[in-house]
Parts: sequence; structure tokens; C-alpha cells
Amino acid sequence: MGDVVVVGAGIVGASVAYHCARLGAAATLVDKALPGAGATGESFGWIGASRRVPAPGRPLHAAAVREYRRVERELPDVRVRWVGSLSWGGPRPPGDLDPGSRLLDAEQVAALEPHLGRPPERAVHTAGDGVVDPRAAADALVAAACARGARAVFGTAVTGVRVSGGRATGVDTTVGCLGADTVVLTAGVDVPVLSAPLGVAVPVAPSPAVLLRLDGPPDLVRTVVATPEVEVRAGADGELLAALAHTGETTAAALARSAERARDRIAALFRGGEDVRLRSARVGVRPMPTAGHPLIGPLVPGAYLAVTHSGVTLAPVAGRLVAEEVVHNVEAPELRGCRPS
Repeated sequence: MGDVVVVGAGIVGASVAYHCARLGAAATLVDKALPGAGATGESFGWIGASRRVPAPGRPLHAAAVREYRRVERELPDVRVRWVGSLSWGGPRPPGDLDPGSRLLDAEQVAALEPHLGRPPERAVHTAGDGVVDPRAAADALVAAACARGARAVFGTAVTGVRVSGGRATGVDTTVGCLGADTVVLTAGVDVPVLSAPLGVAVPVAPSPAVLLRLDGPPDLVRTVVATPEVEVRAGADGELLAALAHTGETTAAALARSAERARDRIAALFRGGEDVRLRSARVGVRPMPTAGHPLIGPLVPGAYLAVTHSGVTLAPVAGRLVAEEVVHNVEAPELRGCRPS
């Protein structure tokens, strides 16, 4: 079984640590900040199982919703709202639907989202989609891991992976060495730097996206509403969250202008939208494997990689499968197409 050090306390790392501790391993979770403080904290939090992902990642996405429901049963503090989603205007043909999705007409769309100003003639409804507060979920996973004996070391940067005799034996940090039988790298865009001393070039690039937090009328948005320009959903306490593409903004002023334009688009979508007010705009830098699918599996003896663009959606299933491979050496068929090799 041995000691496991998990580097990176985003939602994927928190899930790996929880599932390792759940299997009885001595797990240590280390991060330069607090849980969910990086890309996880600026994530939109949409959970969905889509087949419109590269083939290697499809088994993971197919299991995503089922695994979230399992974690909900195990950990009541992981709270998912299964509100469903409505999307329209995308590039795929109207009849090309994922399992669990159906095509709605304007009247049916209006029944689900009664505040839409002009319901689209056709939209895809996926009733099984959900939303979660990613940082709160990461906190809950870390707390559950610690309750099962894991150790959390936060505010501590990992400066490198320690190697001896061709095998990873732990990590060097700003407060000293943490020894381990297995090091699991879940640190997102920092993974290429950490893996370089292992002689492995991990093809992961930064992928920035913008998350808006807004105030709006109660019950303005009921599902996840996704258009080509913006995605918007309800958060907690009357808050609205919106996700949009980063278009190269390099100053706070440029980001504020883009955020206001997005607010205007949201306002135009809904009756009552004129009362929507921008609260904040933040850029989250997500990891994007250049192959387009998750990279999960051994790098060198003693070092294991788990990095994915869809971290919020895949955290429960990836965490369980990684833990089973690392702790019990049980190969997961779902991960065969995702190996770093």
C-alpha cells in the first residue's frame, strides 16, 4: 500500500486524496495555497456526461454523473443541484443528441426557463446535468480525507519531485522533503514543470477562461443555459454565475469591458435581465492536455499523473480510479486510452 503524496489540492487532487484515504492508504495532500484556490475556484461548476469528447475520455465522462451521485451519498457536504441544462446555437446538428438529452421546441423551453425573453425554436435539454460549487466540494473532499487519516499540508509549494535510482521517492517543498512510495501529480498547469526533472515532457498548456459573478432577480435562471456566447446558471443566495471565453484580455480594464458586454448579453436573454449587475470577473487558468483528453497514469516508477481539462466533472470518477490503481495496483479499463505514454 505505502505512502502517497498528492501534489495539488484542486478538486481532482482532493478527490484522489479522499479516495486513497478511503482505501486505507497513508495519504498526504500538499498545495501552495488552500483547497480549490486555483483553477477549481474559478470553475463554472457544470457537471455533465457528454459523448462529444475525444474517444479516450468517453468512458470517464460516461461515468461522471453516476460517480457524483455516489460521492453525494458518501459525503453529504458535497452538494450537487441536478437542475439540468438547456443549450442551443452550437455547431452540432439539432438531431445529434447525447444519451439522456432530448430536443425541445420553444414552448417546452419556455416551460423550463419562463424568464427567457425569446425562447429558441429548438434547444437541447439534458435533464441529468448538475451544478456544484467546486471550491466547497474540494473542501468537503479534503475534510473527508483528513477524517480518514490523510494529512493536509497547505501554504507549502512543491519545488520538485525527488528521484533516486530512477524512481520517484517523494517531493521537495519549501518546508523540506516529503517522502512517498508514490507521488501523484494533480497540479494542473504546474505539472509540466514538476515532471520535467523526471525526463518526461507532459503536453499540458494553460487554457484561460472568464468566470463572472453577478447579482440578479430571484429565479431568473433555473437550469444551466448555454449559448455560443455565454453560459449562465444560478448560484447561491441569488447569485448568478456566467462562463465565457477568454479573448486575450491582459488588463483589469479590458477584462471589465468584456465582462460588461457579457452582462449585457445576459440581460438581453431574460425578461428582468436589466436588473442583473456585475459583481466580479476573474480569469481561471485551466490545464488543457494538448491531446484534448485526460492524461492519467504512471509517468516513471513511483510517479503518477492525473490532469484533465474537465476537472470538476471528472473528479469523483478519476479520484476513485487513480486511488485503486495507486493503492491496490488494480488497472482501470476506463483509463487505458488516457495513459501518458
